[in-house]
Amino acid sequence: MLTRALGIARSLAIYHAIPGRQRRMRAFYSAFLGPGDLAFDVGAHAGNRVRAWRGLGARVVAVEPQPDFVRLLRLFFGRDEQVTVVPAALGARPGTARLGISRGTPTVSSMSEDWRRTVAEDTGFARVRWAGSVPVRVSTLDELVSTHGVPAFCKIDVEGFEAEVLAGLSHPLPALSFEYLPAAHDAARAALARVEALGRHEYRYSPVETMRWAPEAGDRWLDAGELAALLDRRRPEGRSGDVYARPVPGRP
Repeated sequence: MLTRALGIARSLAIYHAIPGRQRRMRAFYSAFLGPGDLAFDVGAHAGNRVRAWRGLGARVVAVEPQPDFVRLLRLFFGRDEQVTVVPAALGARPGTARLGISRGTPTVSSMSEDWRRTVAEDTGFARVRWAGSVPVRVSTLDELVSTHGVPAFCKIDVEGFEAEVLAGLSHPLPALSFEYLPAAHDAARAALARVEALGRHEYRYSPVETMRWAPEAGDRWLDAGELAALLDRRRPEGRSGDVYARPVPGRP
């Protein structure tokens, strides 16, 4: 219990207590979201993006499978009619599955056994332990769209399960993001392939929680091949980040 409590406290400190982060986040996401827009936060965790997007006036559907963080999200946003908390994971098809829980570092709890095995070999994860698993309900992005509507923006941060989440989407979204972790490079490449399977997209990259675009491409959006090359160059640095994607107009 103490380990879990410390892990939750660490998440709250990282995502809510750093001065200026909310301001930077609102400025960054204002390129994607405005008043009245709908946003999906898949892997909402401690709700820092929910908070920022509400600051922009967006309606938010927060999807989170970890029971402790579902309770936190309901505590923070339960009285806000513009926030819907969905206590579930997303995947390729509806059903149930097991979520591997890291009690001390809950940000890396994951649905993907392959991802957990892969990152466990990385020195950056030397102290991370996954202590058992819990059953969770699994929905899909298509079901979320059917229930709530098409989001202007969808963030997907689910620790190596991004490609499975995207496999549950049958039509492109106006804009989305997914996590890139160098220790699980192939998982990000699989997510990129899923996005491209929905239609031609263009991409930008933001290094870990900087809320800034990577400088390599200047102000230019990249095609899939250029984005893959950028990730290959970034891989030796060992620092994570987020890939942002939007459909190329008129390009199937």
